[in-house]
Amino acid sequence: MMMIAFTIALGASLATAMLSVMMDVGDKINQELKAYGANITVVPKDTSVVSELYDIGDENITDSYLKEDELGKIKTIFWTFNIVDYAPFLRTRAALESGDEVTVCGTWFNHHMDLPTGEELDAGVMSLRSWWDITEGDWPDEQAADSLEIALVGSQVAEKEGISAGDTLHVTGPAGEASLTVAGVFDAGGDEDDQIYVPLDTAQALGDLEGKVDSIEVSALTTPDNELAEKAARDPGSLSVSQYETWYCTAYASSICYQIEEVITDSVASPVRQVADSEGQILEKTQLLMILITFLSMIGAALGICNLVTASVMERSQEIGLMKAIGAHNGAITGLVLSEILCTAVIGGIGGFFAGIGFAQIIGRTVFGSAVALRPMVIPLVAVLVVIVTLIGCVPAIRMLLNLRPTEVLHGR
Repeated sequence: MMMIAFTIALGASLATAMLSVMMDVGDKINQELKAYGANITVVPKDTSVVSELYDIGDENITDSYLKEDELGKIKTIFWTFNIVDYAPFLRTRAALESGDEVTVCGTWFNHHMDLPTGEELDAGVMSLRSWWDITEGDWPDEQAADSLEIALVGSQVAEKEGISAGDTLHVTGPAGEASLTVAGVFDAGGDEDDQIYVPLDTAQALGDLEGKVDSIEVSALTTPDNELAEKAARDPGSLSVSQYETWYCTAYASSICYQIEEVITDSVASPVRQVADSEGQILEKTQLLMILITFLSMIGAALGICNLVTASVMERSQEIGLMKAIGAHNGAITGLVLSEILCTAVIGGIGGFFAGIGFAQIIGRTVFGSAVALRPMVIPLVAVLVVIVTLIGCVPAIRMLLNLRPTEVLHGR
């Protein structure tokens, strides 16, 4: 019986750990992937239409802008707590002292803002693009008193112009000029290396575009798309009332985009498909792996129980034969054996459940660096699995018990 309890405890612990991680792994994976950039982009409606018609990049369209004073509204949508980070961008062309032209991109570095809800938020490219490698100097501090006079220079611009951290950079834009102190040089491994990043206010002054931004990048925790999300992405008006409520109240990328468009005037929000699809595929494969491990652990536990219960019935064959000989029916004997096994299973299942919680925490701390939340749904699922596995494991032994003949076992045959 101790071996049966141990076998059930082992299976229950693996099932508990895998189910707990599986139900919590979505947020964990999303948090890990947030380190690799935004998964939603917001651009002016006119920019989106022209870009789609003529297949040109958004950076080549400069006659339509979003309003800077509406940026705080992004954190007022239904899925406000799923918005992990965001930052606005405003690009303008400027000339350096050498006469070369370069793209100057205004943005937030570590911007602090007071939200319409009364809350406070620190957001910007320091966390949104944390993979950037600062090869010289450091990130600009937007909270400093001279924050408007700082710049972060791309590695290719720095190499071409001979710019180093601490240098003074003089730029002339369409509507103004500025002398900037280079806080650092970064290597992003992309087109950003040809640009100079400055505070948003500085770029607005250079281009005479006060209060305007040309795009917003948003990092949000999302749920993988399904048929409903794909249908809503094509046309939300085609949904029924119940479908609309389900879609609107689920953290699909399309749902969050739709709600952002509701609060940002004349905007089009769209998911970055490479990131959004990768999140969904990684999540589905990870969950499939967890389910497979749970299934295999239950099969192993069932086989172990089958052998142990069969051995127990064989050892007690004379006792069972004597019970039959004095009038006990098969149903009563079967009920007795099952009652003993199920009581043992309950004890083993409880022990395995708490051991599984510990395993789940070890997995969470080791893989994701944070604890795994215990979902209430895990308790009934593990209980049902333990009962089913125990009953399946008892089937061969019960068949042997039913076929046992008192005259043979009592005579030692």
